[in-house]
Formats: sequence, structure tokens, C-alpha cells
Amino acid sequence: MQIVEIHTFVGIASFDSKGEIRAQLHQINSDDDQKLLVSFLPTTVSDEAETSVCSGLKKGFEVVEKLNGKAYGSVMILATSGDDRHIDNCLLTVFSSGSTIHSITLGSSVAENLEELSHLTGGLKFFVPDKSNSNSMVDAFSRSPSGTRDIFQQRIQLESTGEIVKPYHQLKNTVTVDSSVGNDTIFLVTWQTSGPPEIVLFDPNGRKYNTNNFTNNVALHTARLWIPGTATPRHWTYTLNNTDHSLQALKVTVTSRASSLAVPPATVEAYVERDNTHFPHPVMIYANVRKGFYPILNATVTATIEPETGDPVTLKLFDDGAGADGIKNDGIYSRYFFSFAVSGRYILKGHVHWSPSISSLAHSIPGSHAMYVPGYIANGNTQMNAPRKSMGRSEEEQKWGFSRVSSGGSFSVLGVPAGPHPDMFPLCKIIDLEAIKLEGEVTLSWTAPGEDFDQGQATSYEIRMSKSLQNIQDDFNNAILVNTSKLNPQEAGTKEIFTFLPKLVTNEPEDQSDGETQDSRRIYVAIRAMGRNSLESAVSNIVQITLFISQNSAPILARDCLILKGVLTAMGLIGIICLTIVAIHYILNRKKRTAKKESGTKLLRTNVQSAFLLRYKTHGLCILQN
Repeated sequence: MQIVEIHTFVGIASFDSKGEIRAQLHQINSDDDQKLLVSFLPTTVSDEAETSVCSGLKKGFEVVEKLNGKAYGSVMILATSGDDRHIDNCLLTVFSSGSTIHSITLGSSVAENLEELSHLTGGLKFFVPDKSNSNSMVDAFSRSPSGTRDIFQQRIQLESTGEIVKPYHQLKNTVTVDSSVGNDTIFLVTWQTSGPPEIVLFDPNGRKYNTNNFTNNVALHTARLWIPGTATPRHWTYTLNNTDHSLQALKVTVTSRASSLAVPPATVEAYVERDNTHFPHPVMIYANVRKGFYPILNATVTATIEPETGDPVTLKLFDDGAGADGIKNDGIYSRYFFSFAVSGRYILKGHVHWSPSISSLAHSIPGSHAMYVPGYIANGNTQMNAPRKSMGRSEEEQKWGFSRVSSGGSFSVLGVPAGPHPDMFPLCKIIDLEAIKLEGEVTLSWTAPGEDFDQGQATSYEIRMSKSLQNIQDDFNNAILVNTSKLNPQEAGTKEIFTFLPKLVTNEPEDQSDGETQDSRRIYVAIRAMGRNSLESAVSNIVQITLFISQNSAPILARDCLILKGVLTAMGLIGIICLTIVAIHYILNRKKRTAKKESGTKLLRTNVQSAFLLRYKTHGLCILQN
């Protein structure tokens, strides 16, 4: 009664070997209408061994057709624990009816073809195991779409948990009611023994609710508390005390509706890529976390996978664009699941928790990047548009965060071997390889894969590069190998960074490729991870790097040497010219000095001769006087 949307029409039909109409379609407008609907539910299990699903569906169609004249567009939730081998007899009738059927399989004895009804009509399929602490029944009804599918009218699960509690011990927890929800909030408690446990619930203001405030249904072993108006946002704390002298399963479910038609609440939709697989093929698990049309980032998202027998497995999902996650930061968190315990059905439940912190602030990316226009001019008058709506979270939501729970239905796995499994899961393909070039060096970054898909740790990496895109795509093994001896793989999900010099490519002569300019050259790089037992991942996405190098000259080093030689040669020539000029100048000056000296000597000789002749003549005169 806490699942059905207001103003929808609901009827009830039951079946064993034949069908029976328990309640005609009745519109749910109040809490009294819901209580009346519950009174028509069967409270005992039929002793008949034979089950006729087709008889029950026939009665369901009669109920719907009495109001509308046809079943087209109706939704049926089919829950059964019986094994009917004759479901194929009504598949054609169901398909032609136009009705959507969501199937809930109760226990392991139900035939596989029951789920064919959901597959045929586009409905969901759920599985409820024979475990006392499983809350799968309530989760299945909560997840089954009904009515208008209006997100402002649908119930949203804030909490769904169950535990086996020892005598005189307690189940205690806190659930967050954020500001986007709070209307029509319901706390539902279920138990196993004859009487309810001791219930204590505190709201954020300290108001106390106890068992007497809950509405008990002893026949169904449920206790229900409805919070009138809008529940106070922030943390609500509940405690369930097992006052019985024996072990019993205590379970709690908290649901609410949107608090305002102006603000869509945060939601989570958990699902699998395909609902049937065969070992060793993995199952890809997804959880779409959104607030209206906007993705929610940096949330803590986990998936609980529960087999028919055995303990459940908890798996953390990521939105990092690696492994099973195709696109980073799109609000879809994902992971590979391959820890299969047994063959059979598995249940999926998604949990989302967002806590505000400096390092993990959730934010939204608009679904449309259209520019906001504040106004426009019409007939000469300025018309203003409504103020741009802020996409930030409310102060309460930022302060307290939020939590969500959603069933992801069920899936089946076949061929799981008994005992320890051999190591036959390959390494996850790297799909987010990126490259940047800085000063001749190339830096690669990617998310570390696991040894088993996206879990564990690889043993080594193989990085290769090529000048041809076609070659590295078709013949990765013969591309140029990059030395990665100093690169040690880290745990799956860790960011890896590696830097190298692409010398083997840039130092080789090459004909100019199509589309390349004379001053650039493209190289292509890819990577794959290696694991034990010679297992290896598929080749990663290929990144392109553009190196700015002249195609008509030698490589950078040779070009620098050539320039240096040219400079030295020019300097040598200039030196020779200078020495030649100096030598010529010296020779000319020397010749001038020699000529000048010779001229001075000749003049001196002439003067000496003249003086000698004069003396000679003077001497002769003296002799004549004596």
C-alpha cells in the first residue's frame, strides 16, 4: 500500500489451478483506499500443487477490460511461487493484449519461462530468494513502474535493509531525508515472530516515535508509520530491538515522494546489460544516478548482487570512463561482475550515497548547452525571460547529502563450474588513453585495468607507436616498442602516467603522409595490459600525437649541427678575409717604408759626394797659398 501512486486504479486477482478476481479496479485517492485494497490480499498459501499462471492472467485482463474495454496500456505485477509448464499457451494472448507484465519469481522452483512474459511485453523481472533476511519482495514492488510514471508522484526508496538479529539485540541505522523529498514519507518494518519488535525512531528535531505510533498488521507481520505533511530533512535514526527469545529477520524500508513540483528528486536506476549470460562471460552492471535530466557526479554507488544460494557480493561502481564505464562523468556508474558462485538467478540492488565534502562535491552537467537569453524585443518592447535557474544544490542538500536504493531486477547465469574457477578472465581493455606533448616529450595517461577485467592488478604494460594509423590498428605486434621497464602497473582504477621520448620515430626519414604539413609529423600510440598465464587485454584506443618537425631537413639534432657548422665556416671565412687584409696592408706598408729608405740613402750619397768634392777643392787651394 505504500507503493501505489495516488489517483491510479488498482485491482487484485489471485490464482492457483484456476483464477479468481478479488477486487475490481478501484481508484486510490486516500489512505483509506489503500487500506481497503490491502484487505483484499490473500493471507494464506494455497495447498494445491498445480499452478495455472494463464488462468490468473485471464482474470487480470477481465478486471482491466471491465473499466476500459481493453487491456492495452495496463500494467500487471505477476508474483508466483508455483511451477507452471504451460505458460507458453497464453504467450500470444499476452503479447496481443498490449499490457506490460512485471514478473516476481518467489523461490527457486518457478519455471524459467515465467520471465518470458516480462521479456515479451517489455516488463521487468525480479527474483525473491528463500532467505528470511531478504527485502527483495518490497524492493521489487517499489521498482515496478505503475501509473503515470511521473517522477513527482512516484515513490522513491531511501532505505532498504534487513538483518538476522540475535535475541535482545538490535538493528540500528540512520537514513537521510533530503530536501527534494519528504512528502508522504513511510517507514515500514517487517518481522518474523508473532509480535513486532520494539521500534524507536527519532526525527532530526529529536521527536521520538515508538511502536505504539506504528500501524501494525499482525497477519502480514508489518508495522507502518506515515509522516504527515513533509518530513523534516536531515538524518532520521531508527532502532529495532529484538525482544523475542529467538533469532529473527528484521527489515526496514523507507520511501518518500518529491517535496515540490519545482525541484525533481535525485533518483537511481540499477540495471544489467543483459539478463542472461553463460560462464565465463561477465555481466555489466549499471546505475544511472540523476536529478531530473542532469547526471549526479562523485557519488558513492555500490551494487549488491545476491545469488539464489550463498552470501551476497558488494561491488563499488565507477563513473570514470574506464573498464565497463563507456563515458566519464555522464552519471552512469558501472562495473564488471564475474564472481559467480553458482548457476541460477541473481538479484541486483543499487545503493547511492552522496556526502558533501571539499574533495567530492557532486555537481551537475546540463543536458543542453544552449546559451541563456535574458530577454528579447517584440514590437519595440523589451520582454524579459524568467531568471536563469541555478543548477546548484539547495543548502540543505549540500549540508546533509542524500541516499537512494533501487532494485535492478534479476539476471541468470549458466554453466558455472563447481569448485575453484580457473583463471580465464582477461584483462580489461584500456579505453581512456590520452597523450600530451611537451618540449619533445610525450606523456601518456590512462586508468589502470585489473588482471580480471577491472579488478586486481596487471603485471606489465606493452606500449607501441607507429607513423601509420593503419599499421598500428592491423599489426600492433610489429609496431615500434616503447621501453616500459620502469613502469610498474598499479591497482585497477588508479590513474597511470608515463613519459617517453619518441626518438625512434622522429629520427627516421619518412615520406610525407597525406594531410601532413612540412613542419609537422603525426605518430600513433596504443597500449595493452599483460597479466599472468599469458593473458592480455585487447589493444587500447589509439591516440594521435603531432610533432612539429620540418620534413625537408634533417632531424632537430642534425639541423642544429648543420647550423653550427655554417656559423663556424662563416666565422672562418671572415677570419681569413681579415687576415688577408691585414697581410696586404702590412706588405704595402713595408714596401712603402723600403722605398722611402732607399730614396733617403740615395740622397745621402749625393750629399756626401758633394761634400767630398768641396773638401777636395778646398784642400787644393791651401796648397797653392803655401
